[in-house]
Amino acid sequence: VQLQASGGGLVQAGGSLRLSCAASGTMSSINRMGWYRQAPGKQRELVAVITNAGDTNYADSVKGRFTISRDNAKNTVYLQMNSLKPEDTAVYYCNVRRNLWTGQVADYWGQGTQVTVSS
Repeated sequence: VQLQASGGGLVQAGGSLRLSCAASGTMSSINRMGWYRQAPGKQRELVAVITNAGDTNYADSVKGRFTISRDNAKNTVYLQMNSLKPEDTAVYYCNVRRNLWTGQVADYWGQGTQVTVSS
């Protein structure tokens, strides 16, 4: 699975950005798609994920501000980010998780896109 993310940039606090991530390659047995982020000096953390059934899960810090969605026909996942705060500044990584025949899962990562929110 190859992932190509886009949509990051610099925005003022209170502004909005939309991230996109297009997946290609072997898309069989995809479990879920989502976004993680990593700020300087911090561990990578889950931002939002969406399953094949459309169920979503968000980090508490972004609930009510971010919305994850996916277009299955385009194998693309989106992250609409509203009311951005300086603490949202991070590199955002697209993630796809696949179920393997062994019962394990495999995670695939995009190249990361920088989101910077100025105060």
